[in-house]
Amino acid sequence: MRITCPHCGERDRREFYYKGAALDRPAEDAEPEAWHAYVNLRENPAGPLAELWYHEMGCGSWLTVMRNTATHEILDVRLASDAEPGAASGGKP
Repeated sequence: MRITCPHCGERDRREFYYKGAALDRPAEDAEPEAWHAYVNLRENPAGPLAELWYHEMGCGSWLTVMRNTATHEILDVRLASDAEPGAASGGKP
């Protein structure tokens, strides 16, 4: 699998550290139920999923990678700081 880092270009996935699904974090003052869902409840979809990857062996950037979990096709890569709020739950790059 190849991931195209916005700073370094296309690289092998072994240069990156996979952190998990890119989830929308609840507000600090959110209800306990929202925090419970954020921390403990996860779906395991087959299809497009926004994920967090760290370019450990490269520039050190955190990336939001939209990847099809069934085919491993990379659909979109962005700096995590540039990701649109809500994109993680909406399945859109």
